[in-house]
Amino acid sequence: MARPGSGLLVPINGLGYPPQNLARVVVWEWLNEHGRWRPYSAAVCHHIENILKEDARGSVVLGQVDGQLSPYVIDLQSMHQFRQDTGTMRPVQRNFYDPSSAPGKGVVWEWENDNGSWTPYDMEICVTIQNAYEKQHPWLDLTSLGFCYLIDFNSMSQTNKQSQRKRRLRRRMDLAYPLIMGSIPKSQSWPVGASSGQPCSCQQCILVNSTRAASNAILASQRRKLYGGTAGNVGATGTLNVVRQSNTFAGTTLWSPTSGSSGTSNNNIRVGGGQTKAEQVQLPLSTSNFPSSPVMPCLSSAQGHHALTINGQNNLNRPGTQRISMGAARGAIPPGIPALPVKNLTGSGPVHPALAGMTGILMCAAGLPVCLTRAPKPILHPPPINKSDMKPVPGINGMRRKTKKKHLRRGKNPEDVVRRYTDKIKFVPDEDCTICMERLVMASGYEGVLQHKGIKPELVGKLGKCGHMYHLLCLVAMYNNGNKDGSLQCPTCKTIYGEKTGTQPPGKMEYHVIPHSLPGYPDSKTIRIVYDIPAGIQTNEHPNPGKKFSARGFPRHCYLPDNDKGRKILKLLIMAWDRRLIFTIGTSSTTGESDTVVWNEIHHKTEFGSNLTGHGYPDPNYLDNVLTELSAQGVGEDNLKD
Repeated sequence: MARPGSGLLVPINGLGYPPQNLARVVVWEWLNEHGRWRPYSAAVCHHIENILKEDARGSVVLGQVDGQLSPYVIDLQSMHQFRQDTGTMRPVQRNFYDPSSAPGKGVVWEWENDNGSWTPYDMEICVTIQNAYEKQHPWLDLTSLGFCYLIDFNSMSQTNKQSQRKRRLRRRMDLAYPLIMGSIPKSQSWPVGASSGQPCSCQQCILVNSTRAASNAILASQRRKLYGGTAGNVGATGTLNVVRQSNTFAGTTLWSPTSGSSGTSNNNIRVGGGQTKAEQVQLPLSTSNFPSSPVMPCLSSAQGHHALTINGQNNLNRPGTQRISMGAARGAIPPGIPALPVKNLTGSGPVHPALAGMTGILMCAAGLPVCLTRAPKPILHPPPINKSDMKPVPGINGMRRKTKKKHLRRGKNPEDVVRRYTDKIKFVPDEDCTICMERLVMASGYEGVLQHKGIKPELVGKLGKCGHMYHLLCLVAMYNNGNKDGSLQCPTCKTIYGEKTGTQPPGKMEYHVIPHSLPGYPDSKTIRIVYDIPAGIQTNEHPNPGKKFSARGFPRHCYLPDNDKGRKILKLLIMAWDRRLIFTIGTSSTTGESDTVVWNEIHHKTEFGSNLTGHGYPDPNYLDNVLTELSAQGVGEDNLKD
C-alpha cells in the first residue's frame, strides 16, 4: 500500500540532549575505525547501565549478556572497550535520545548485507528513518546526513544513488533501551571520572579540555577583533546567534557570556545544556570573519533554519555534530593562516592534540588566527607497478599458495591424540584439574557427560613438554571442542603439541618483490603479500555450518621489508597459511558483522606509505612482534629448514 504525503529531504540537525529535568533513553555506542559510532544492543545497554549504577569506575564484561561479545570488556573509568585476546581498544560513549524515538520504543531498522544477514543502522540514522516512517513519508533522502542513499518505505528498500544498487530494508521490534530520569550524573561525562576542580591528567581528558579551551579562545579572539571587546550593531547580511555556556578548566572560567545586539538569522548554532545561565550574542555571519575550523565552520546553506546543538558535557562525542563539522569544514583554508595538524585519538600525527590545543590558545591570545587541520589520509598502496617489475622473493620457491577444500584435514581419534602427548603418573597430587575444576584425586567432571571405552574418569596424565596434569577425559573433551586437527594446546601455559591448524576458508596467497621502499627501510625493496578469499558456505568446523559467510576487503595487500628478517617472516607466514591460521570466520571487530572472514591474531601491515592507522611503517617493533605472534600459533623459527 502506497504511503501518503511527500518525501523527506533530511535537514542537517544535531540531535542534542533533552533538558536536564526530562527523561531520556540511554544508548551506549563504540567507535569503529571509520569514525562511526555503532550502537550496542538494548540488552547490552541495560547490562552496562546496571553495572554503572553499582560502580561508575568499574568494568563491564559484555560476554555475560551476549555470547558473541565474550572477548570484550568496557572500562568505565577510561570509557574504552577492550578486546582481551588482541588488546584492541576503542572509545565508547553514553548517548541520549528522546523516549519517543526509535530506541525508546525498541524499534530497530536494518539493511540486508551481501551475506543475507541483517545489519542495524547507526542509531542516529535509525532515529531519522523512524521519524520519517511515523510521519508516513513515502521516501527519505539521507544525502544531507552524509550517506548517498534513498530509503523507499513502499518497497522497504535502500537504493545507492550513485551505483543504483538496491538492498532490502526491514523494521523490527526489540527490547527498548534503558530509560533514566533526572540530571545527568558526573560519571556520565567523557571520560568517566572528570569533574569540576582539578581535571584528570589522562590523555583523553587533556584532549577534551585543551580542545575546548582552544575553541573558546578562538571565538573570544574573533569577537574582540570585531568589536573591540563589546558587541554592537553591524550592518551584515546575516547574523550568527550563539547561546554560550561558561566552561571551566581547572576551576577557572575560560570566557564568560556577553550580550549583544538583537538581529535575525536563518542559520543558528546553539551551544547549550550547561548549568549556568546562558545569554545570547549576535555576531555577523561571514566567511571572512571566521576561518574554517572544527569549531566555527561556514554555515552558508540553502536548507534554512539549520540548527547545530552541542552539549557542553559530551560535545566531542556527538556523531551528528562530528559529521556536520567535518562536512562544513571542507572548504579551503584561507592563505596566510598557520595550520596545526592534529592527530585523531586512534591515529598519529606530528603534533599531540593537547599541545596543538594549548598552542592555539597562545596564538589566539597574541591575535594570530589559527586553523586546526584534519589528519592526512593514509597511503595504503604503492605507486602503480608493471607486472614485469614484480620479482620472486629471493630464497622462496614460487609466488603463490592455494588452499582448497581437499586440503582440509579430517579429525583424528581423540583418545589416540591425548595418549600420544601425555605420560602416565603413579602418584596423583591433590590439586585442581584446571579444565573441570575438580580435584585430580577425584573423578573427572565430565564423568557421565563424556564416555570413552579406553579412558576411565579417574585417570590422570601429564603433558610431556610442560608437565601440567589433567584428567585424561578432560583433555579428550577439550580436544573434541576444538579443531580436531591432531594437536593439543595446554590450557595453562599454551604450549602446543603437534601441528596446530586453523579453520581458514579456501583461498590463495601471492607474494612478490616490488621496486619500492617502506618508511624506515630506505635501503630495502618491499615484499608484497596479497591474500584473496572468496565468500562461501561455512563447514562443520565453523561457527554456523551451512550458513553463508562474507569476505570483506579482499584482496588484502600486506607489506614486509625485503631483507633477511622480512624473508624469514614471509616463510613463516606461508607455513601459517598452509596450516590455515592467517584468517578465520567470526565477528568483525571493525563493523560488528558476524559470519565474516577476519584476521586470526597474526597482525599484518596493510598501510604501505604511512602509519596513520597503526597498520603501517615505520614500526621498529613490528617484525619482532609478528615473530612472537607466529610462535604463539606454533609456527616458530625452529620449524624452518636450513
